[in-house]
Amino acid sequence: MNPREFERWCQTLKLPAATVESISSIRSAPPSRRVQGRASNVSGTYPSQKMGLTIQFESHKVELWAIYLMEHDPHVLEYYDQPSSFKIQYTNKSGRKIGHYHTPDFFVLSADNAAWVEWKTEAELEKLSEKYPTRYQIAADGSWRCPPGSAYASPLGLEYHVRTDASLDAIYIQNLIFLEDYLSFTADRNPLMLARVKEIVKTSPGITLANLLASESQLCANDVYVMLVLDHLYVPLSKVPLVQHERVRLYPDRPTYDTYSQSGQHQTATSIAATALPPLVANTRLRWDGRLWTLVNLGETTTTLLPEIGQPLQISSAFFYQLLDGGAISFPEAAGATNPEVMALMAEASPSDLRAANQRFEAVMAGTVADDISKRTLGRWLKQFRAAELKYGCGYVGLLPRTQARGNRTAKAPTAASELLNTFITERFETPTQAPAASVYRAYQRACEQQGIPSLSRCTFYARLQQRPIHEQTEKRKGSKAAYRHQPWYWELTYSTPRHGDRPLGIVHIDHTQLDLELRSATTGRLLGRPWLTLMVDAYSRRILAIYLTFDPPSYRSCMMAIRICVQRFGRFPQAIVVDGGKEFHSVYFDTLLARYHCTKKTRPGAKPRFGSVIERLFGTTNTQLIFNLLGNTQATKQVREITKAVNPKQHALWTLGDLYTYLVEYAYVVYDQNEHPALSMSPQSAYEQGEMNAGERLHRRIAYDEDFILATHPSPRSGQALVQPGKGIKLNYLYYWSDAFRHPEVERTKVSVRYDPFDLGVAYAYVQGRWVKCISQYYSVFSGRSERELLLASLEIKQQAKLTQTPTTISAKRLADFLSNVTAHEALLLQRLRDLEGQNVLNSLGQKSSSAPQIQIQAQTQTQPCAPSLQTLAPIQPNPALVLDLSQIPLFEEYR
Repeated sequence: MNPREFERWCQTLKLPAATVESISSIRSAPPSRRVQGRASNVSGTYPSQKMGLTIQFESHKVELWAIYLMEHDPHVLEYYDQPSSFKIQYTNKSGRKIGHYHTPDFFVLSADNAAWVEWKTEAELEKLSEKYPTRYQIAADGSWRCPPGSAYASPLGLEYHVRTDASLDAIYIQNLIFLEDYLSFTADRNPLMLARVKEIVKTSPGITLANLLASESQLCANDVYVMLVLDHLYVPLSKVPLVQHERVRLYPDRPTYDTYSQSGQHQTATSIAATALPPLVANTRLRWDGRLWTLVNLGETTTTLLPEIGQPLQISSAFFYQLLDGGAISFPEAAGATNPEVMALMAEASPSDLRAANQRFEAVMAGTVADDISKRTLGRWLKQFRAAELKYGCGYVGLLPRTQARGNRTAKAPTAASELLNTFITERFETPTQAPAASVYRAYQRACEQQGIPSLSRCTFYARLQQRPIHEQTEKRKGSKAAYRHQPWYWELTYSTPRHGDRPLGIVHIDHTQLDLELRSATTGRLLGRPWLTLMVDAYSRRILAIYLTFDPPSYRSCMMAIRICVQRFGRFPQAIVVDGGKEFHSVYFDTLLARYHCTKKTRPGAKPRFGSVIERLFGTTNTQLIFNLLGNTQATKQVREITKAVNPKQHALWTLGDLYTYLVEYAYVVYDQNEHPALSMSPQSAYEQGEMNAGERLHRRIAYDEDFILATHPSPRSGQALVQPGKGIKLNYLYYWSDAFRHPEVERTKVSVRYDPFDLGVAYAYVQGRWVKCISQYYSVFSGRSERELLLASLEIKQQAKLTQTPTTISAKRLADFLSNVTAHEALLLQRLRDLEGQNVLNSLGQKSSSAPQIQIQAQTQTQPCAPSLQTLAPIQPNPALVLDLSQIPLFEEYR
């Protein structure tokens, strides 16, 4: 709302002046805190088009879903995340008064009210209400309220709401995310095709999307999704995911749908299950062709069914939904409740017990004595059958053998000795000291001797250790990271949005790893160390979207290059990017770039690799299938004490950065891309193409990979602007840059938006009078082709030298230029220069426009086995006649003043 609309809204609600001032403060202030993901929460930011800024969330399945609802709810006018904190007071369970500052999740301005809103899961609220009964309370209608929050809001004429995940519809949220790319679509469609589709749907209301696409060869799913957003067709978004074409039913408008839904026609399996029948989860019982089946797994592509007798059956999920919607597969009628004791006895029975019970049941039903069964035995079985029938209502369980319950099952060890043993296990063994088990048992024996009680045997001690929960035991001894691999997987028993998305480029993972391979310089043969690999992977299809290789440690530059490669290859920006807690993913540049292209950022919890299992597993696959087969791989360094000169990776290293990148690209974009993926039963390329066909091409979201896009992905300084100083230009990273556009009187002494190329500090860009102009560095001949990281290392070296000599430190462009001109005297900069030269090969292969880097005055090695040259032996290279500088070929730049 603009100021006039906000004033009119306040007048409509008749808000007092103090309330208006409080709301105005929230609207103008930034978020009071930066969200952080807890142990199992995925936090992040959502680029809101309604608000024109990014909105934070601490849970991608509660708060982010709430953001989607508010974003697309016309009743919500504005919403702000992490509003200003206020103090609340309440009493805990013991009656002690508690007072602290509280920050709600959102402050929401609706058409008829304004309220603070707090979102939590139902399970979390139940625990908190038990711990703080006066803070969270459940009402008679099942809704939750927070009396301390309401006590603060009521005097201001505002409200305080507590919302839970129970009010969030997963299918509706999934469809909102799915259609979000089309919500801003304004292009005109083919009027003839539009009229044809509307006529088909009007003639056959309730036609499935699959049948509609099959009937019109010129029609694609993309056109139908556009018609849904433009209200030319209607689909109930809370019934079926739109990506499941076989189940999506189309109607000409909402009244037609209401008519058919009230008459009971065209009910989908989801709507039936939601009203009267169990949901489609694992172990659901189904009836198909007169037989009972158990639903083992309902996957995105295949569904597994288990019959009562026989082998499991796998069918396509699309065919399963078709049978379900057509009534061929149904839910069996609910039988009477089974006695829980009967269920327990049946669960304890082994297969051999069931076979024995079946034989006894047949004999009892026959009522005749067989050759191998005596009359007395048959009478005993009959007596057990009738007794179980009277006690449990099921005589069959009385025939189950109880051999496993024979004997004395009570504990025979002395109680005092047993309790003392448990104490030593929990207080001596399961501690961060990580005491050996043998020493703990000896201490236990000494304690028993001192107390005059017999100690339990060593076998019993080790058996008790094995019976302890392995996850809890490892966490107490080695910490949560070591215990993470023993933590059980989290299984979702209710429908939720697909964890890997429902289409290509819906969810993308990006991460870095240092390759286990030593590389050499192509120029000198010197060892340059291990490179860093950056991967961008599509979670839905497992396709590698971008691969980038560099010697620089992870930074925003690697993220920038990965995103550029993705747009260059596919012409699209992902809808959501999943990252870890690295600093490069939480920079102002990275957040701004994602917000510019309307991309949601999700930050997975630290030390929880399962949240990024897609890309973490791919790192391992790259190592085992490619890197570990190359000379110079560092597998031997895992056992440092066993390394000899003959197997030292540095002695065998011969790969260069450019050559390695060439083969990595072929492996990622050809070999891996076209091989069958075990989790997909098809290749990543096929999964991507099939998913794109089902989800729509979304051509209106295409991004041209041109100079404008490359310039848009260039970083800017922290302030984003620079002052135009008359006669000098703009100052950026210690350097002055000039353009003739700065001569204009209206431009001088004004601040302009600036960007720079992190791989070429010889040029910068400024937004002057409605256009971007290229600016040339004051010392272009020195800084052309030099990277931002090299400049950073040079400034640090200058500061270190000044510190050692105790002289004042002033970093200037001239001092940096003089320092870099004498680069051969500095080991760190020499190494970085060599690495940057190698990186130019990667940039050139990507088609990046970059000036050639200046030559380094060093002599290449000519030995058969390359080795690193010493600084004392560096000598100038003799001029090559083929490389004589042609002054006529040098591009002309404007005069620098």
